[in-house]
Amino acid sequence: MSRFTVLTLALCLSGVAVCFVRPSLSAAAPPQPCAAPLQWEGRTVQYDHNTGRNTRAVVSYDGQNQRLRVLEEKRKHTPCKRYFEYIYLFNSGVLFQIEQVTKTCAKLNLTEEWDPYDIPMNSTYEDQYFIGGPGDMIEVQEWSDRKPARKHETWVGVYTLKDCYPVQETYTKNSSMTTSTRFFDLALGISDPGVFVPPSSCLSAIPELGLQFSLLSSLRTKLKQTWLLSVSLVVGERKQWACLD
Repeated sequence: MSRFTVLTLALCLSGVAVCFVRPSLSAAAPPQPCAAPLQWEGRTVQYDHNTGRNTRAVVSYDGQNQRLRVLEEKRKHTPCKRYFEYIYLFNSGVLFQIEQVTKTCAKLNLTEEWDPYDIPMNSTYEDQYFIGGPGDMIEVQEWSDRKPARKHETWVGVYTLKDCYPVQETYTKNSSMTTSTRFFDLALGISDPGVFVPPSSCLSAIPELGLQFSLLSSLRTKLKQTWLLSVSLVVGERKQWACLD
């Protein structure tokens, strides 16, 4: 065998070795956050880990125009329980809270920036797995805001791998404020843009003065404060309301 032949075989073998190595390097590339839909409608259930309560709502999400409508669902009769509708208009910097029975409307200036339902680009990849069982499964990815310098994550989001729909988010503000939100029955688009138009009872509403409504940096926390605490922005009026059947 000539030296040329030996050299050629050696080069070919090296080329084959490289061909086998390159796919493994590509497969080891770290996952990247997917792009979540900008507009969708669906339902949510938010669980408060501290009180053990679930809050159900119908949600219209418009990330393109930075607005959100949350309509609390009436599941059962609870004495003195009021259900609210919330309309967040971040481009206008306004939040409307409407009591569903009386249509009493309160208006508040939004001071925080829009924080969409998506996976931030600086998120940490946690896992990829299937929800369900054989013949009925959906593949999802789990992300968090965990960082090496911080002991625990404060946000964990689970999104579908194929279309990047939100499945579940868990948010922890502190030891006394942790919620998990599940998303379901999602449909792309906004079927009725009118849900973002406040009712006529809001025309005369003026921004509340002297009342601090601390909206935190995450939209997920904003929803927790409104849904779980059912904050009445008109404090004096709330004390005078009678129980509603």
